Amino acid sequence: MQTDIYSIDVIDIKGQSVDLSRFKGKVMLIVNVASKCGLTKQYKALQDLYENYKKLGLVILGFPSNDFRGQEPGTNEEILEFCSLRYNVTFPMFAKTVVCGNHQHPLFKMMTAAVPQSLKNESSGFEARLAEMGHHKAAPHDILWNFEKFLVSRTGNLIGRFAPDMSPDDPALVAAVEKALGC
Repeated sequence: MQTDIYSIDVIDIKGQSVDLSRFKGKVMLIVNVASKCGLTKQYKALQDLYENYKKLGLVILGFPSNDFRGQEPGTNEEILEFCSLRYNVTFPMFAKTVVCGNHQHPLFKMMTAAVPQSLKNESSGFEARLAEMGHHKAAPHDILWNFEKFLVSRTGNLIGRFAPDMSPDDPALVAAVEKALGC
């Protein structure tokens, strides 16, 4: 079902339409993010990953989402201010986006269909803790929570999906990024 990722338009955090073809030739790490989540500290590791590999062609694309227990309640302006001041985020950020459910954005619909399962840190127990709180994915391929990560090759192919609790500095994720970059 994978369509051409470069044909999908998104809206940046300042309200401008962005054609993903702008990132052709780059390795993209697309992440649904949130400011009031237990995983929000991953912004620092995302920024570090971006700084370490952007000259080699990595771009991180942050898509705030309020789909998981209202953990991204702010406006786009508030989100941008939070990310800039608290985590010095310089990678591209986009407008709040629906990443699951009936109104799922076409980008996330395409990515979850193309890579239905994420690489998990089996020892973390993250998914079990979410289940104890009453949160379950509606369908097996759905995004589990904030900070799920999708890795896209320089040619626009989905090549990896990483669970929310897998930190951007996890060796498995870094190795996948380096392989995609040709390091």
